[in-house]
Amino acid sequence: MSNAEPASTLVFDVNETLIDISTLGPFFQRLFGDAAVLREWFPELILYSQSITLSGIYTPFGALAAGVLRMVGENRSVTVTDEDVAELKRLFGQMPAYEDVAPGLARLRQAGFTLVTLTNSAPGPSPTPLEQAGISDCFDHHFSVEGVGKFKPHPATYEMVAAKLQLDTSDLCMVACHLWDTIGAQAAGCQGAFIRRPHNNILHAEQVPTPDYVASDLMDLARQLGAS
Repeated sequence: MSNAEPASTLVFDVNETLIDISTLGPFFQRLFGDAAVLREWFPELILYSQSITLSGIYTPFGALAAGVLRMVGENRSVTVTDEDVAELKRLFGQMPAYEDVAPGLARLRQAGFTLVTLTNSAPGPSPTPLEQAGISDCFDHHFSVEGVGKFKPHPATYEMVAAKLQLDTSDLCMVACHLWDTIGAQAAGCQGAFIRRPHNNILHAEQVPTPDYVASDLMDLARQLGAS
């Protein structure tokens, strides 16, 4: 836990930090005969989102998700149809929040923190995934990387949030279960709070910044930030 004063604004990653992507397992079981392929597809999706940002190009996250699904299918000699892609898109918009999310967010709001989201996903029509999960109204603002045409952890994504809120990046704390997200945020001048979700952990390596906060879930983070 950091000795520094907590940042006034908490910026939440959405997919897998707030929303439980493991609920997509049955889709991957049906399509590939193995629910664990979810853990092949999602890291590849993140890899290619970061790759195209490093290459100076941009395509929406949903289009990448579909393309990576087809790529995984080709790698496994499974035909991925347009109907499969449409089903994944529908399911991706209906994933539930983790059980700790709503009560954790409520405690943080009551403690006076400003709560916003920053997602790689492009904005969409209502009902949004956060509305479907019943937690959209917990936040003061919602931001998408589409505003800068770059995916996290590019510094421009975090700087965009600070600029929109008329704050410095030092006023922000990025809350994510992906260490690459907290690394990027800390490099941009934000604080970082790491949430331990399944299949995600701390990377111990030289020069890799340690998050200011490491929490088992949002209720634990709220306690660490004094929102008990």
